[in-house]
Amino acid sequence: MSLLLQPEILCILMFLTAVGFLLLGFPVAFTLAGTAALFAFIGYGLGIFDIAFLSAFPQRIFSTMTNEVLVAVPLFVFMGVMLERSRVAEDLLDNMGRLFGPLPGGLAFSVCIVGALLAASTGIVGATVITMGLLSLPTMLRRGYDRAFACGSIAASGTLGQIIPPSIVLVLLGDQLSSAYQKAQFEMGIFAPDTVSVNDLFAGALFPGLMLVGLYILYQIGYAFFFAGRAPAVPREAGALGGWTFARSLIGSLFVPLILIIAVLGSILAGLASPTEAAGVGAVGATMLAGYRLSPGRAIPIVLGGLAMGGVLLLTAFFDLRMQRSHIAPHEWAAIALALAMSAVLAWGVGVAIWRTWRIRLADGDGPNILEDVMRQTVIISSMVFIILVGASMFSLVFRGLKGDVFIEAFLADLPGGTVAAVLLVMATMFVMGFFLDFLEIIFIVVPIVSPILLKMPMPGGEAMSPVWLGVMMGVNLQTSFLTPPFGFALFYLRGVAPDVVRTMDIYRGIMPFVAIQVLALALLWYVPAIATWLPHVLYGP
Repeated sequence: MSLLLQPEILCILMFLTAVGFLLLGFPVAFTLAGTAALFAFIGYGLGIFDIAFLSAFPQRIFSTMTNEVLVAVPLFVFMGVMLERSRVAEDLLDNMGRLFGPLPGGLAFSVCIVGALLAASTGIVGATVITMGLLSLPTMLRRGYDRAFACGSIAASGTLGQIIPPSIVLVLLGDQLSSAYQKAQFEMGIFAPDTVSVNDLFAGALFPGLMLVGLYILYQIGYAFFFAGRAPAVPREAGALGGWTFARSLIGSLFVPLILIIAVLGSILAGLASPTEAAGVGAVGATMLAGYRLSPGRAIPIVLGGLAMGGVLLLTAFFDLRMQRSHIAPHEWAAIALALAMSAVLAWGVGVAIWRTWRIRLADGDGPNILEDVMRQTVIISSMVFIILVGASMFSLVFRGLKGDVFIEAFLADLPGGTVAAVLLVMATMFVMGFFLDFLEIIFIVVPIVSPILLKMPMPGGEAMSPVWLGVMMGVNLQTSFLTPPFGFALFYLRGVAPDVVRTMDIYRGIMPFVAIQVLALALLWYVPAIATWLPHVLYGP
């Protein structure tokens, strides 16, 4: 048999061809699907691919369309874009800068804290980096901050939305890992498999995300201590707190993200709502908060609607509100009636908020209205995610049809060092791919192929590999795809809004310490997996 007739060679050529077309700038979804179709017919012509595999492609598309977990993606996107249009980040940055400014490196601390708060309430990386780049970078440069340090702090803090829940990356990773974990257990002969959900991954990623925030701030403290002239304190008169007026302004700016964090992330971790349901709560809450900010003097309908939404969530925690039951106790009927009344008040508040976001236009009255703009951006971003998912589905289908998964499984199993070497190789491969590919391509190409293989492999102590731990490791690793040159998206976002005095090399130089921190975080998760597994174990059991 010639070299080309070996299926594994065709798999390698297919992968390299897809990467080559991506680097040339061709659209991701059509590159993946087109490359897969091309090599499917090449393999069929060579007699090493069964064309009947392609008959499963429509079913894969239908499965994506009917996947309830993925409904969370457009809802989280809507929530993030609505908050970005509401200028929540501007208020946070202004108040945090006044609070920490008098400290050496204080503006960098404020950027990191705001990045974490926005990550936990929106999860949209591009908007966060652009907003902080527009608002904070000129201020930091004017105050004498080193260009590289300022750029690195903004770019890294803006990517925290990749790992701190609620995150679109974690939703997509959770969906892929759920299928991979079930497939791995079926292949091991376990026909009553355990499941891993997006809830588990959200809980597992919370502490690692906060750990990253802490590591970023520790680095910034050290930098400000050793290079005080490159991260100077803002003079007291420029950053004065202003007494009760400032305290009220700070509390007001923190109110928006904290309420959403409690409503969305709290309801998920407490088991009150699935990620999809919580994303719906977040989208409604973001709309109401936008309506409130647009007209704070007429806030009664929206405040009452927000209180009603909180009341419904509390009733859900203590009462069974389902009406499709044969027996409902009197006290449950009372709770249901109260929930219906609260829902009416909530609908009133949401209606007022929608009217306000529809009535007010962007760009000084000449642009589209806020609601129209948010919906358009949500459709664009969500369509990009799902069309890439469809293309990647075709790619992985042909890859399996060419026995690529069998080849990779044999390769990883034969590595010296067993599971440790296999996980390290996969993580190193994903890290290197992050230099050239977006996180979506890596999730949809690599994760479905390698995850079932890794999840079947025992850890050195003999225990089974935790899918939550593996997912969080991959999530932290994927975050670097936004930071690593030459194609890190956060670097592109920041380059697009940075002043002319900032060179591209300043951004690259500033991000290197934060990439090293990412690698350190991966090492800590490797040696202390409980950072990722403890909270899901406490909340949901083994």
